[in-house]
Amino acid sequence: MLACHANLFPHFPVADCRHHRKGLDGAVRRVLDGGQFVLGQEVQEFETEFAHYLNAGATLGVASGTDAIELMLRALDIGPGDKVVVPALTADASAAGVRRAGAEVLLADIDAATFTLCPQSLAALLSSSAGAGVKSVLVVHLYGQVADWAALQQVAAAHSVILLEDASQAHGARWCGRMAGTLGHAAAFSFYPTKNLGALGDAGAVVTNDEVLAERVRRLRQYGWRERYVSEETGINSRLDELHAAVLRVKLRTLDEHTSRRRALAVFYTKQLLIHGVVKPPIVRPECEPAWHQYVVRSAEREALQQHLAASGIPSAVHYPRALHQQTAYAHCQTMPLPVAEQAAREILSLPLHPYLSDEASEVLCQTVNSFSSRTNDATP
Repeated sequence: MLACHANLFPHFPVADCRHHRKGLDGAVRRVLDGGQFVLGQEVQEFETEFAHYLNAGATLGVASGTDAIELMLRALDIGPGDKVVVPALTADASAAGVRRAGAEVLLADIDAATFTLCPQSLAALLSSSAGAGVKSVLVVHLYGQVADWAALQQVAAAHSVILLEDASQAHGARWCGRMAGTLGHAAAFSFYPTKNLGALGDAGAVVTNDEVLAERVRRLRQYGWRERYVSEETGINSRLDELHAAVLRVKLRTLDEHTSRRRALAVFYTKQLLIHGVVKPPIVRPECEPAWHQYVVRSAEREALQQHLAASGIPSAVHYPRALHQQTAYAHCQTMPLPVAEQAAREILSLPLHPYLSDEASEVLCQTVNSFSSRTNDATP
């Protein structure tokens, strides 16, 4: 019978709040005592601090990462009649934000090694008849891996499309020394509680160096107001709450430290898991420093491996069990074969990785995965 190690694997959002509890208590009291709860001083301070952290021109706090995608598209006048390319394997929110802006979603395949948008698949799509009318590409830095930006830039330039980023899983990731979220014309961030930088509920931001776009997002997130109660255009209510902003300010201070821990764990996992080869560990491009929102391996025996881990009290998850075109809502978005995304959806498994895991937990995890390899080999005639 396998030993139960559930106590070694705390739930990340709970552990994160416990770690920051003193700072969070002070932040909550500050907001309550201040008496301003929407788009106040805390939001302004967080916007300034996050922009400085990224070395970006502007951060605009909004209510969610999905809203951030919608608003940056609308601020660029991308909407009804336009098309936006999204990778076939990503969170539904990526495509949902495009849809809410009124644009049509087209799907391109992913790179088999890193699960990010494949430049060759994107080029093939943009060169096809279906690619007519594409205004932008939403590049998702999935699992905290930065996409192949140089290659994507070449494709985008050749077809005159705008590169935008969904950096919702890439807080602190870098490409050639530059922060994810500062590579494209604009970027969307999510601060959902499970993210590397998480609020206490839904929250997000648009990041950009384009001052005109930034000013328009400011209007669109609050009914299209330039002055209070006077709408210049039709906006929405998507305002970052003061409480969430205060929480994010506390957690931002430790983001680099915690990202370093995630990277150290990922290096250890990869080294240990390559020994037995029961799973295929993630591959990192030389120019990329991932944020490791998820540590995603591949296994042809995913379900059995997941059950093996669960028997030892080790959590795991599948991000995501179906590619977008395999879901009813986005089935019609497929205009080309997407075999890499389909195979990945069958094989991917997210192993626990966050800064509150101990060295003991990381060793137990790798030993348990590798013991599944031994068991499988022993059972083979």
